[in-house]
Amino acid sequence: MTKLSKREQTFAEIDREKFYGVDEAISLIKKNATAKFDETVELALNLGVDPRHADQMVRGVVNLPKGSGKTVRVAVFAKGAKADEATAAGADIVGAEDLMQSITDGKMDFDRVIATPDMMGVVGRLGKVLGPKGLMPNPKLGTVTMDVAKAVTDAKSGQVEFRVEKAGIIHAGIGKASFTEGDIRANFDAFMDAIVKAKPSGAKGKFVKKVAMTSTMGRGVKLDLEEIPGA
Repeated sequence: MTKLSKREQTFAEIDREKFYGVDEAISLIKKNATAKFDETVELALNLGVDPRHADQMVRGVVNLPKGSGKTVRVAVFAKGAKADEATAAGADIVGAEDLMQSITDGKMDFDRVIATPDMMGVVGRLGKVLGPKGLMPNPKLGTVTMDVAKAVTDAKSGQVEFRVEKAGIIHAGIGKASFTEGDIRANFDAFMDAIVKAKPSGAKGKFVKKVAMTSTMGRGVKLDLEEIPGA
């Protein structure tokens, strides 16, 4: 009989057919996260929407109360006083036409793009570059704003963007395996609350169909939707 490795023995504790309570799932995820790096705790949601229809698009942002555990590099398109505000708030890259040229040249060392409204004429020229990567600033997401300092602070302190993919799936990280179970639960609750509130007008029937939690190198754990308010 083949002897299972310690990691495989841990995975074997997860019943692929069972739907787990949120707290039990978090405990299992943390126990499974045995990689040599701090694994990300991830969610995969199957929603009852068809994002090909405009009235069924699900997109938004949520501030995770315990942070994301991820270092987020922020680029800001701004000039003058607003550029100074962005720099003071901790933006990693601040510029205007020069930043546009840098991105055009292939330099994209950032995870979030913020812009003041007056800079959207410049940013708009980068639509084909930023759009496919989900980096295009958007007023609805708070990334086109005159309050660049707040936008930078939010991005740095644990704000997570979510957007439904073609098959009605949303993937998102809600923290790190090193977080306490309570902190992961707080982030999970905040994220799911944001998803439920983002239900589009065109969504009919069951909105949240399936939710699974995993860590970067772990095995997925299916969650009991009865424990998720509004799901």
